[in-house]
Amino acid sequence: MERFSALIGFVGILAIAFLLSTNRRAIRWKTVFWGLTLQIVTAIAVLKGTQIAKAFGTFMPATSQWIASIIFIVLTVIVVQISKRMAQGAGRKGLWGFYLVVSAVLFLSYNLLAFLFENLKEVVTQLISYTGEGSKFVFGALGDTANKNVGFVFATMVLPTIIFIASVFAILYYLGAMQVVVRFFAKLMSRFMGASGAESLSVAASIFMGQTEAPLTIRPFIEGMTMSELMTIMTAGMAHISGGIMAAYVLVAKVDVIHLLTAVIMTAPGAIMMAKMIVPETEKPATGADVEVVVPKQDVNVIDAAGRGAIEGLHLSLNVAGMLIAFIALVALINGVFGFVHGHAIWNGRAWFPNSLDQLLGWIFSPIAWAMGVSWKDSLTVGNLLGTRMVLNEFVAFAKLGEPGVGSSLDPRSFVIVTYALCGFANFSSIAIQIGGIGSLAPSRRGDLARLGMRAMLAGTLANFLTATIAGMLL
Repeated sequence: MERFSALIGFVGILAIAFLLSTNRRAIRWKTVFWGLTLQIVTAIAVLKGTQIAKAFGTFMPATSQWIASIIFIVLTVIVVQISKRMAQGAGRKGLWGFYLVVSAVLFLSYNLLAFLFENLKEVVTQLISYTGEGSKFVFGALGDTANKNVGFVFATMVLPTIIFIASVFAILYYLGAMQVVVRFFAKLMSRFMGASGAESLSVAASIFMGQTEAPLTIRPFIEGMTMSELMTIMTAGMAHISGGIMAAYVLVAKVDVIHLLTAVIMTAPGAIMMAKMIVPETEKPATGADVEVVVPKQDVNVIDAAGRGAIEGLHLSLNVAGMLIAFIALVALINGVFGFVHGHAIWNGRAWFPNSLDQLLGWIFSPIAWAMGVSWKDSLTVGNLLGTRMVLNEFVAFAKLGEPGVGSSLDPRSFVIVTYALCGFANFSSIAIQIGGIGSLAPSRRGDLARLGMRAMLAGTLANFLTATIAGMLL
């Protein structure tokens, strides 16, 4: 039954995007097709990878996943080098067609995407453990996650993780490692989704960078972007989370980092698709399929990069701490007001006013939660989390998910679905953040950014919800 309700949500989300479109006749259905295909294939490869690998194992040679990964990398390098020497035409398209078929067979036969994510999960786990060493040095027993006598202290166990991960990412960008990954995803988005080079690059960067940092990679092009391109970079920022705080969600809500990684990668084509449905491209973008990945160099060496990243992480962690203190306190204040009104709003012996903001948000968003494939008994709790994400932000929602009696009360299936749904920055405050952040890079487009703000937030929300419904159909 839950899978059927997820199918209803899947169709409903696409219908909403179509109805919100500024020019329905201009929607490119090829973009929609590839957006859905890439999301569904990614979800199947991760969520159903083990079953598929067992099915393929009956006729594929037995080998380790490491060897299969090496074969895939060698094949990719060979195809890229041959492709560079070939002229545009049927031969080159045939080469890439052959590569896609062989790659798909390799990935599905040996469950390589899940293998990659499992290894990345180990990396994240190790990074979190290394953070603990720095926390213990500064905070003593309060920073020791293994100390059972202290318990969980957010300020000394989660915020240091943000600082350390930000430092690691700064080093990776200085070394050029992240640029290679971003370039790969940018080419993938451009080739399959038909997006321009600039918007593809910004979307790819959004997988790892924040909603105001990713546009820095395309700063020279923002002034001349079409409205549809602006919509795409705003939607991608709304629909993703930054890599620097992903580990913090793992600590706060005890979510599986594999599902976070799957969500951010699935959301990339979903964000483009939603943006292009709601604000279709009717102009000619200035950038072609290829745009060089340029992340401004701010450091003179690795040590300088590590220090700058730590300082930026410190600012981010303080922002997170301040935001949580203020927002959670405000929610408590509002709940107090709701409780007071609830106790006095009596009609025929029954209270007609909700007793808390949580209850109100749960009532409003519970049908949406059910349409994602969440069981009806969990829909009120999940609906409350969805509403909290939209009205406040995703960190508050993840923090609530990690509270005793919230995440643990959900079915495992509902917990995974809500993980996908919350994995994005789409909320009302992000509209102002993007107008200010992206507007500072291109002051002449500030008015256009303001006009697109609400649409971008809705598109980012729909992209996250679509990712969750796909997971709901497969789980």
